[in-house]
Amino acid sequence: MIHFVACYCVLAGAIIVSTPQDIALMDVRRGVEMFKKVDIPVFGVVQNMNVFRCPSCGHETHIFGNNGAHRLAEEIKIDFLGDIPLDVSIQETCDTGRPIVVSQPTSSQSQDYAAIAHQVLMKLGYGDC
Repeated sequence: MIHFVACYCVLAGAIIVSTPQDIALMDVRRGVEMFKKVDIPVFGVVQNMNVFRCPSCGHETHIFGNNGAHRLAEEIKIDFLGDIPLDVSIQETCDTGRPIVVSQPTSSQSQDYAAIAHQVLMKLGYGDC
């Protein structure tokens, strides 16, 4: 689903977040076209819930497909900003009001968010943050 908030402000750009399955990727295509029509640059796409890592054994399962948003970004020539895993600790920490980047800043999940944020800051012109 595409969420677009109309406002009286200048948008620096858009970040599109998608799961890797084909049906969601159709919305990515539509979103990119919509932002192009209204002259809003697309900074890139983030792939959410790309992989589930079992907290007990570490086995990885691609519940929603594997790297669909990454492949689409390459195909339509927009930047791929990164992956966010399907991880219970992200959900649990958000539900307690202390997102994982606050409560577990050195975790691999927090590092995923930080890497995406760094790319966005670079696109906004904040240099090497």
